This record gives sequence, structure tokens and C-alpha cells, in this order.
Amino acid sequence: MGLIKATVGAVGGTLADQWKEFFYCESLDKTVLMTKGIKQMGKRTSNTKGNDNIISNGSGIAVADGQCMIIVEQGKIMDICSEPGQYTYDKGSEPSVFTGNLFSGVAGMFKTMWKRIGYGGDTGKDQRVYYFNMKELIDNKFGTSNPVPFRVVDSKIGLDVDVSVRCFGTFSYKITNPILFYQNVAGNVSDTYRRDELDTQLKSEFISALQPAFGKLSEMEMRPNQIVAHTTELENAMNDALDEKWRETRGLEVVSIAIASLTLPKEDEDMIKNLQRQAVYRNAGMAGATLVEAQAEAMKKAAGNENGAMMGFMGMNMASQAGGMNANNFYQMQAQQDAAAATQQKAANSWKCPTCGATVTGKFCPECGTKKPEAAGTWKCPNCGKENTGKFCQECGTKKPEQDDGAWFCPECGTKNTGKFCANCGHKKD
Repeated sequence: MGLIKATVGAVGGTLADQWKEFFYCESLDKTVLMTKGIKQMGKRTSNTKGNDNIISNGSGIAVADGQCMIIVEQGKIMDICSEPGQYTYDKGSEPSVFTGNLFSGVAGMFKTMWKRIGYGGDTGKDQRVYYFNMKELIDNKFGTSNPVPFRVVDSKIGLDVDVSVRCFGTFSYKITNPILFYQNVAGNVSDTYRRDELDTQLKSEFISALQPAFGKLSEMEMRPNQIVAHTTELENAMNDALDEKWRETRGLEVVSIAIASLTLPKEDEDMIKNLQRQAVYRNAGMAGATLVEAQAEAMKKAAGNENGAMMGFMGMNMASQAGGMNANNFYQMQAQQDAAAATQQKAANSWKCPTCGATVTGKFCPECGTKKPEAAGTWKCPNCGKENTGKFCQECGTKKPEQDDGAWFCPECGTKNTGKFCANCGHKKD
């Protein structure tokens, strides 16, 4: 009886699975990361008894914008498609009499029946379609419950201090590698994998990555109040910090960050302002101007002294003489510093003509007309125009643009090339 039942089940199941299926996924909600594709069954369909996890040869699978589809057979990813349109499944593992040659289809049908009899009438196979939400997943709120260290560096005034910052805002991310996400996160779920299953972990890792990301911004001598205006740099720094956990393991990337509030403790804020105020006095001209302002205020107070203006001015003169410096001394020092700086700048901008040996400061030699040689390794900042030699602009902190070496990737085999033909397969550059 068992053999007869298995035979009847195998025959009935195989005949029911001869119908071609059509898979389509409606727009995925923002809470859904991945969902299993369901066969479309209208009121007039006769395909009502086919097995759920069987995809007949020639079946159609539609992919919409913002989606990516993968086909999994026996737990292994067999195919992937992210281009909008209809995909035709043509692997031949479940032949259909409605696809290809009729005789080969019938022969394949009997082979499938015989195989299923060995499994007691069951299919002995599992085929699934999964759809991934490839849109930007927004409105992920974050906040630092504990202050995050931030190093404030300003080489111009010799400032180098550590402060603590708190920030609140939102970030968005998206799936960039569905295969990694399926293999390492979602797996072969029976229905839907939602954001709330992963959000707590992602937000914890996002907050942890803020510290190394802030470290990269401080290397650019960016101050805490400038971070809000440089979210692009912060996004790049966050992706670098999360590269191993998100991009290489889960196939996720940060798309954008919006900081609603970034604050420092009042004592840290006052400390920075005080150090910046003190740094101003390193400029002799500013120190002299400050002294003149103080003397002017002292004269006003002396004129209104209750013991008489003479006593007030005598006290002011004693204080001035005790300081040992007057405004003229500071102005002379500033003039000497400006002259020395101008000499150094002129020497730094000068170059020796390789043709006639003249010392020149312009772009062309006035003696023989030779053009100034280009310095090796220098690049011009696209933001402020200053010439630099390092990875960041010394004037505005802009990162050095990536150099285009003329390389291209072969569309046939993916090999990186620099010539006109692919070194691996010989494909000609388009």
C-alpha cells in the first residue's frame, strides 16, 4: 500500500508541477529587508495543486525597481537578478511539458516521477525565490547615551586637546550585497525578515563606530561644531569604521547621516574658547591692540576716580610701567615678524631656472622664458587652489582627489586593465 500511495503521490505531484509559475513581489514596506516570493494565483488559474517550493522550468519571475531577486535551490544560491523586468527560470532541474521540446519534456516528466517515488511521493527538492529591499532604509534614530571622545587639533595655534561630545540624529543604510546578507544574516526564512530583528545590533555598532570616525575627522583638524556641515566626510569615515562588520560581512552600507544636535559639556566648551583667546595673543599686533584697548579703558576709569583724576592717572602709570611693555613694542615686534614671514614666503616660492640659473619667483623665468618645473607629487586643491604634497589640503582640509589611472574593468571577465584589450580574455575596450 505504501508503494502505491507513493506512486500516486509522485504522479499527481509531478503532473501538478508541470504548470509554469509566475512570481511577483509587491512594493516592500520600509520595515522589510527580505521576503520569500509567492506564486501569483488568480481566480482563473488551474495551478492550484503544485508544490510550494518547486519552480518549473520556464517559469517567470518579475523584478521591480528597488528590488533584487535570488533563486535558492537545495539551500544554495543558484541565480541573482537586480535588473527591473521579467526573468525566465531555465535551469532544467524541474522540466515542464510546456517549455521546450514536447518529447524531451515528457521524458523529463517521467524521470521526475521515478525520482519522487524514491522519496515516498515527495519532491525531494526545495526551490525558493527571495526578494530583497534595495531601497534606502531611512529614519534610524541614534543617540550617544555616554559622551564620545573627540580630539580637537589646530596646528595653526598649537591647539591639541581632548573633549567629550554628545550627538543625536538619524542615519539611513541600504543592502548593497544581497548574497552576503542572505548567507550571513537572513538565511532561508519561511516568510519575511524584518528590520526590527537587526536594528538593535546595528544601532549599537553604529554608536561604537562613531569614536574611530570622529578620530578621522579630528585628523583633518575639524572642530566639533564643523561636523554638522561635513556629513559627507562623516559618512565616509563611518563606512570605513564599519567596513568589516557591515560591508564585508552583512552587505550593508551607511547612506546618509543627519545630526540633529551635537553638544559639548560647558567646561570643555569654555576651555576651548579660553585656549583660542589666549592663542590670539601669540600675534604681537593683536597683543598690542589688546593693550591699547586696556589702556583706553583704564584712562576712562582714572578720569572718574573718586579720589581725583590725578590719583587715578598715577595708578594707571604705575601699572603700565610695571608691565615692562607698551603697545609700540608689540607693533615693532609684529612688523619684524611680518617682514621675516614675507622673506620666508619669497624664498619658499622661489625656484632656480634649470636653463640659465636665475632665481625666479614667478611661473616663468624673466631671463630666458623657461617655465617653472612641476614639483613631483604635488596636487592642487579643487576647493581653495592651494598646492599640496600630503593627502589633505593644508589650507582647508579637503582630501586629495583620487587619481584616474585610465584603468577599466572588462565586462566579460571583470579583470582590471589599462590597455586597449583585456589581458585575461582579449575583450576590446569599449
